[in-house]
Amino acid sequence: MYAIFENGSKQYRVSEGDTVKLEKLNANVGDTVEFPVVLVADDKGIQVGAEVANTTVTATVVAQGKAKKIIVFKYKAKKNERKKQGHRQPFTEVKVTAIGAKAE
Repeated sequence: MYAIFENGSKQYRVSEGDTVKLEKLNANVGDTVEFPVVLVADDKGIQVGAEVANTTVTATVVAQGKAKKIIVFKYKAKKNERKKQGHRQPFTEVKVTAIGAKAE
């Protein structure tokens, strides 16, 4: 069984027990977060739209961190114009604990 959920205008395919790095979330390590589901596939088939309206992916925050540094270097040829800049994208690592109906 797997599900596709949306977070930060990106979609992720996960199964129970998977660990995923997402865009930075405002949550502490150990917190539980829920994400709305776009699609669920299991032995019964594929469910989308209104069939998964009350389904969520529940996950636990494992870590907060920053990705590897990338270098952005811009220059204009023959103009002696150069700009060097670095960037480290922050992320939140979560572990999927359950896929199912919303906990109420």
